[in-house]
Amino acid sequence: MTAEVHLRTARGTRLPLHLERWMGSPTSVEELLLERVIPPALDVGCGPGRLTLSLAQRGVPALGIDAAPTAVVIASGRGAPALRRSIFERLPGEGRWGTVILVDGNVGIGGDPPTLLARLARLLRPGGRALIEAEPPGAPTDRIRVRIETRSDSGPFFPWARVSIDDLPRLAVQAGFSVRETISSPDRRWFAVLERP
Repeated sequence: MTAEVHLRTARGTRLPLHLERWMGSPTSVEELLLERVIPPALDVGCGPGRLTLSLAQRGVPALGIDAAPTAVVIASGRGAPALRRSIFERLPGEGRWGTVILVDGNVGIGGDPPTLLARLARLLRPGGRALIEAEPPGAPTDRIRVRIETRSDSGPFFPWARVSIDDLPRLAVQAGFSVRETISSPDRRWFAVLERP
């Protein structure tokens, strides 16, 4: 049984983390999303590497990056190519990636979605894609501070953000993307396929 882990905002709101999903195989909607990948792919905030590994098993060149050393150890142990890096550090292949993947809430990385999306645009080659998971329609778009909590421990607060699928097109256009399509699943997960002209 997986230990209970969640995010807690500075205002006290509890946000779930989906460890069972992260440790499993890609869901059906994620498989549908991966069909939109233009190789090579960079999986940002790859966690245990399930999407990176799924792409590699399909013969798609892919690399996962994560700032958490434990995540990279798990991903590498499962056979997914992964590096311990922040999205804001220098990365291999800058300006040459065909696809950048940002799912499982990782659009919140750094707490500044416009800056993050602009960074993704610089990583992609012309015609490249960003596959982004967003919050459902009507959900808030905001910048928050969160920390990771378990039943017995909690970490320091760090900047995070949430972006509604309603607001993602506007932010995408500001970063130089166009929105190719949106995809949703019955469990209210929403994704956007963004393209760099």
